[in-house]
Amino acid sequence: MNNHASEPARRPAAVAACSDGCCGGHAPTDALATHQSVSDARRGVLNRRVRLLVGATITYNVIEAVVELVAGTAASSAALIGFGLDSVIEVASAAAVAWQFSGADPEVRERAALQVIAVSFFALAGYVTIEALRSLFGVGESAPSTTGIVLAAVSLLVMPFLSHTQRRAGRELGSASAVADSKQTLLCTYLSGVLLVGLVLNSLFGWSWADPVVALVIANVAVKEGREAWRGHHCC
Repeated sequence: MNNHASEPARRPAAVAACSDGCCGGHAPTDALATHQSVSDARRGVLNRRVRLLVGATITYNVIEAVVELVAGTAASSAALIGFGLDSVIEVASAAAVAWQFSGADPEVRERAALQVIAVSFFALAGYVTIEALRSLFGVGESAPSTTGIVLAAVSLLVMPFLSHTQRRAGRELGSASAVADSKQTLLCTYLSGVLLVGLVLNSLFGWSWADPVVALVIANVAVKEGREAWRGHHCC
């Protein structure tokens, strides 16, 4: 009798711990229940929505990466190059999710997609850290970049919409990889803001040291997100 009474009491705690219904490994029973509650028709709509958003993300970031890498190289800007590489990582992350949702059963490929996203984050962090330290120790000095400022401002407008829409679809599907990719896109938004501050400070005051400091912030956040993706903790 006591066992039956205690079981319902435990359920609200589990739900409260992961109220969005997507636990990325923390509470698989709740995640499964949420996934099963989505009808086949609704799941098909959400799968198509994720594929569409992923396609839009890839297209935008390919263009952004090319422009940023060219502008960053011209200005010797570690932060701008790092942001361009973040766009490349975003493409890899979105491509992994696109591959996952191209299969008949996306859940089967989810773990592999999360690992690709995690490794991409770590690669970004390693490169940006090396370049930032080289700049801080006097190996090259970053020049102001108007192109970089404009691109960072545009990303601040575009990325939040893509991230929010994909995150909602991923949560409803119970897909940790879709949510992880949406957080990569959200990270791009935050990094756009940080990058914009660094580039403006360098442009207005000639504070070239602000550029590698911003790059190190980017690297630190990338490591954190990489760990979460590898563990599958992006839903809670």
